[in-house]
Amino acid sequence: MNLRYKLFTAFVGLIIIPLFILGMIMFFVTYNSIEKKYSQQSEYSLKAISYSISNVFKDMDNVTDNGIATSVFHMALSADDPSKQDLTDAEQLNLNASQRNFRSLLYNHPSISYAFLYNFNGKGSSEIVSVFTKENFRTMPYEKFKESDLYKQVMTLNGVPKWLAPHEYPELTGTEPVFTQIRLVKELSFFQNIGILVVQIKNWEFESIFRNLKIGDSDQNVSFMLVNDDGMILFDPDRKLDGQNFESFTTKQVAFKKGFQSFKTEFDGEKSILSVYHLKDYPWSLVSVTSWETLSREVTVFARWFVIVVFICFLAAVFFNLFFMNRITGAIAVIVRFMRRVEDGDLTTRVEEKGNDELTLLAKGFNDLMNKINGLFNRIQVEQRRKNQAEMRVLQAQIKPHFLFNTLESINVLAVQNEGRKVSEMVYRLASILRISIQGRDEITVEEETKHLRHYLDIQKFRFEDLFDYEIDIPDELMSCGILKLTLQPLVENSIQHGFEGIDYTGKLIIQGWEERGNLILRISDNGIGMTPAQLSLFQYMVNENAEQEVVDKPDNRMNHERRGLGVRSVADRIRIEYGDLYGVFICSSPGQGTIIQCVIPKYEQGEDHYAKSIIG
Repeated sequence: MNLRYKLFTAFVGLIIIPLFILGMIMFFVTYNSIEKKYSQQSEYSLKAISYSISNVFKDMDNVTDNGIATSVFHMALSADDPSKQDLTDAEQLNLNASQRNFRSLLYNHPSISYAFLYNFNGKGSSEIVSVFTKENFRTMPYEKFKESDLYKQVMTLNGVPKWLAPHEYPELTGTEPVFTQIRLVKELSFFQNIGILVVQIKNWEFESIFRNLKIGDSDQNVSFMLVNDDGMILFDPDRKLDGQNFESFTTKQVAFKKGFQSFKTEFDGEKSILSVYHLKDYPWSLVSVTSWETLSREVTVFARWFVIVVFICFLAAVFFNLFFMNRITGAIAVIVRFMRRVEDGDLTTRVEEKGNDELTLLAKGFNDLMNKINGLFNRIQVEQRRKNQAEMRVLQAQIKPHFLFNTLESINVLAVQNEGRKVSEMVYRLASILRISIQGRDEITVEEETKHLRHYLDIQKFRFEDLFDYEIDIPDELMSCGILKLTLQPLVENSIQHGFEGIDYTGKLIIQGWEERGNLILRISDNGIGMTPAQLSLFQYMVNENAEQEVVDKPDNRMNHERRGLGVRSVADRIRIEYGDLYGVFICSSPGQGTIIQCVIPKYEQGEDHYAKSIIG
């Protein structure tokens, strides 16, 4: 992906998309907040409506309680002609003051629309005693009422008022949307059941409760209704849904249970918020239906404007990318292409310089830098090659005379002792060793290095008979790995010369090899006299040139630095030069406990690019 697309993608990914995501999060959070806050408001409103409705019912309960207490209903039921107990025609001169006051209250009460009594005495044909007359309404006969479940409920309540909502018992209350109170009337002296009172109240008070209460703003489309526990809509102030099943208008099944609940769903084909509050003392629930569109109108307008702003920003980004970024990204892309040529090894490439802006300065700086790098690279390459060649020659020169001198001395001793067969074997092994040493290649396999080491150890055992034994344990799968020649022999020579010097027991040399985390580990351990920390510090292997010079310049260390550990230091330096500073020789020793010399190099097959492997490792 080129720079132009990257910048455009970065602008869209870091600005446009986060802005859009932030807007969506705010949108949904606001939506949820609106629903939550509205649910709280609707709960308070429905509780207020419930309180007002309960007050209407309690007020009527108090009126009928007063009628029972003043025996007005008792007198009407026990009269000689109960059919003429209509309050409009009653002879109030024969009543006491409290009875007259109650009859006046009952007659003048604004909520009562109709009232009658079922007479248990049943004198003559007067099973029904009319308190208020009502046109076009025929009262249910007492015998039929007595067979209904409602009669059993009233008798079970034993005088406690039972309220009926519109449409619950139309055969008793009629088809008008009125609320009806039914209660058992008792004779107070003996608490004898004498009749049942049925009182209907006008619905204008309920309509005024619903119409005068709004939730939130007045612009919200809110409707209220009263629903019983079976899902029948009992009272709708708009008279549109009276007597219908509530579940036929909503897609969600509603359980009319105790308490308050609020949720978002569809009602009558429109997305709405339904809030349901169950009245405490009655089997009814108050329901408010609010159009979600009216609630979310402002949020929707905000969302539309937000989408427009994001779209304009996107168009601005496209315009900026097309007309302003082309010049910048085009020039940078040219420089990048030339830099890739440099990566491929073409140090002669140069960028064309045209114009007079910062991009031209960048191109000119690139050309100048390439000129300097090209010159420095050539110089460093030549100097490094010369330095490496010189160091390798010096190090190999240090190893070869040192080993050759010791071997020839051993052969000379055997010749003096007339050990012709041993001299022949030692000369054969020495010839094999020299054949490997004088080869032009610096790298051999582990198998060749091991063979070289065995010849060396056999020569040393001829020379120092019964001084030491050795054991070589290197797996066959590592024999094909590459290694610098003359790596193990100088390390073993150090153990024999310095580790077994002056011991009165048979020395033991163990040469081991294994693979660990992509590296080849070679360990030489002996049971010799070991070294003190001071002696160990004289090796000074794996140090840089400045540290080496400091050690050599010390008078006390100069002689020991030339004598002890020259072979170990040579091997360590060769490994450092060839593989890098992460590899080398590591020594662990303690007086009387022997010495362990561990060599760490990258594991690679002979001929592979071991330098690359050493960097990866």
